[in-house]
Amino acid sequence: MDRSLQDPLLILKPLFAGSELPALGPASRVSRMPLAELNRQLDDALKRANLPATAQALVRSAALLWHDHLDESHTLSQSIESPDGSFLHGIMHRREPDYANAKYWFRRVGTHPCFSEIGRLGGGLLDSIGQGNLKRLLLPNDRWDPFAFVDSVERAASNRSLADCDLSLRQLQQVEFEVLFEHFCRLH
Repeated sequence: MDRSLQDPLLILKPLFAGSELPALGPASRVSRMPLAELNRQLDDALKRANLPATAQALVRSAALLWHDHLDESHTLSQSIESPDGSFLHGIMHRREPDYANAKYWFRRVGTHPCFSEIGRLGGGLLDSIGQGNLKRLLLPNDRWDPFAFVDSVERAASNRSLADCDLSLRQLQQVEFEVLFEHFCRLH
């Protein structure tokens, strides 16, 4: 049997596809997948992906969050008592927006193994789009700072003149999701 057909990453990645990036806040996209359809597709994909229960819960919470089902993601992520669950919980509160609570959950994350990859890919993205100032802010000493990211999202939400920054932050949020998703698919 073709090994790629069993690769959880390849099975689950289509659930995170879409032409629109999620908002930094709680807004739902017109293109968001309805909850019942998303759960149906998740059930099918997770069955085929054959991930352990903890990884399945993380993927489900991330997919719910990606598709703007914040309340459902919150219910699930708050029951996952690990740095991975806390990471998703922090993203959810950042989008809610409850910035102080997001920071609380990122403190619970500690130093996450995904931070270095988010920093590497995020730094490359910011270099490629000419956002050197944002890179210096979010990657002091070339290390991803989730607290600085929360602060940047809060500033962008409160200041409409930062519209160009909003797209950059949404692209970074996508990097964050992609790195976490891959991490969850590799848990055994």
